[in-house]
Amino acid sequence: MFGCLVAGRLVQGEPQQVDETHFIFNLVDTDNIGHVVIFMLGTVPFPDGLGGAVYFGWPTTSGLSWQYLGHISNDKPSAIFKICKAKPETSAVGGFGANLMSGPMTEAQIGISVENMNEISQRTPAVNTQASKVESFREFSQKMLESFFNYASSFAITQGQMVPQPNATFIPTDVIQKWFENFQRKLSQDLYFWRS
Repeated sequence: MFGCLVAGRLVQGEPQQVDETHFIFNLVDTDNIGHVVIFMLGTVPFPDGLGGAVYFGWPTTSGLSWQYLGHISNDKPSAIFKICKAKPETSAVGGFGANLMSGPMTEAQIGISVENMNEISQRTPAVNTQASKVESFREFSQKMLESFFNYASSFAITQGQMVPQPNATFIPTDVIQKWFENFQRKLSQDLYFWRS
């Protein structure tokens, strides 16, 4: 029903089934994993109203410490999660916990818990675990624009400082400033306007 993919490794297509609603993928050499993809194989859909809450379990001296990453569902059959910064200090509240596995563990695990989608949709993923965030994309775009504007402006000279250069093209900095402001305005209205 589920698959797990870590970049540079073979796909894991058969999780260990703990019980009727809980599945586990073991992850080795976790310090060298940045992202993990969890996906449905397409062979068995979730029953209506149910989805898969995805958890990351980090080994501690007393067992695994679980952290909620996000979910998959019939409408969202795959998701990418960032786990390089997901070494939890405290256990998550939800469908995975110490009652499933106990004792010292040496491997990290990805757990999938089949749960009610209404409950799953109310949860917030752990900080720094989402692979793609709208705000981080917006922040990148803003920083890139500022960098370009600052770089281009560093070459600005006044008309009195200009030396005739027949093969050079000059662009007034106010044109770049106007473009910069227009791009920022469009980005704030629609993050993906540049696709059209």
